Amino acid sequence: MTGAEPIRVAMLHGPGRPEHDGVSDYVARLIDALGGVDVDAVGVPVRPTGPPVPGRWWRATGRAARQVRRLRPDLVHVQFAPSAYRFSGAPGLLPFRLPGAVPLVTTVHEYGWWAVPRWLPDPVWSVLERSRRWDRETGRLVPASAAVVATNPEHGRAVRQRLGVPVTRVPIAPNVDVRHTGPDSRQRTRADLGLPPEAPVLVFFGFVHPVKGVRQLIEALPALRAGHGDLRLLVVGGFTSQALPPSEARAFHAELAGLTRRHAVEGVVHFTGHLPAERVSAALHAADVAVLPFTAGVTTKSGALLTMLAHGLPTAVTEPDGGDPELRDNGAVALIPARRDPAAIVRTVDRLLHDPGLRARLAERGHRFARERSWPQVAASHRRIYEQVLGRGR
Repeated sequence: MTGAEPIRVAMLHGPGRPEHDGVSDYVARLIDALGGVDVDAVGVPVRPTGPPVPGRWWRATGRAARQVRRLRPDLVHVQFAPSAYRFSGAPGLLPFRLPGAVPLVTTVHEYGWWAVPRWLPDPVWSVLERSRRWDRETGRLVPASAAVVATNPEHGRAVRQRLGVPVTRVPIAPNVDVRHTGPDSRQRTRADLGLPPEAPVLVFFGFVHPVKGVRQLIEALPALRAGHGDLRLLVVGGFTSQALPPSEARAFHAELAGLTRRHAVEGVVHFTGHLPAERVSAALHAADVAVLPFTAGVTTKSGALLTMLAHGLPTAVTEPDGGDPELRDNGAVALIPARRDPAAIVRTVDRLLHDPGLRARLAERGHRFARERSWPQVAASHRRIYEQVLGRGR
């Protein structure tokens, strides 16, 4: 964006590494994209040090606030996801420690479910929130913000209903770029991954966590293989994440391995572990159908979903309570009619595998849906928000 006045932003975020945390990956990509619209954004992690003792998150917010003061930014932008901060309330106190003269923007990546404290009755919480003194989930962050950003409609509606503040929707973009490949790369990738050259291949992509429905996907395989004997499942993604520490990740990996043995599909499921972006892209190009059977349903705030759609994969997903109108109305995905239900996965995926015309339609619609969400567009939307907050609107 030539000729635009530069904007300096201090971007506070959780301590996770991008390869282990979706929000951290989002922050890294956003900071990189903002450079293209003359926004100089510097990441400031809220990162505790030392053993897990009381007060460590409070001290971490103090260190982050001191770094912000040294940066002397035009604006502070906090990326809020409670799981990133291990559900500590300390980041909600950041407005008390940040420079008061510097405008604050908050993006809510998770909202409406994680913290409903019982030490105050709901009517009292409602008074505090409607008066914009305090928010039961974000503390002072949303009430003190000059602008609030949500990455999906549900969170925006929840914030507006609770606090009566305007919320700007900025959709996320795919978290893996599409790498264009040569004519033989699909077969080479299949050979590298140990997949038969002509077998139908299902793919799951993302952090492998108990809430992602991989258990039910494995349980669906015997019935799917009854009609598609050479079928394979490719699970692309690491187990260790911000939400699943190493010991729990190892235990879950062992549980899924045991599940493949119990269902006699041990050689059918291929776990890749964490892969660099270019190898993820190659693996997705080598698959035929993507499946995301999340136990709480899939929404457009899933970077894994957008990545699969961007790669032209016909994709089957579970729906959240109330559905996601964006996905349903665009016909960009096949909907699995029930969550935590292997039989429902079988019905939807079997239909996709038997119907090449349906696969082609979903691939085209999904690719178009993902194409409308790019990192340059995300960066430009943020630039407009920052200009409005700083009074630099054109």
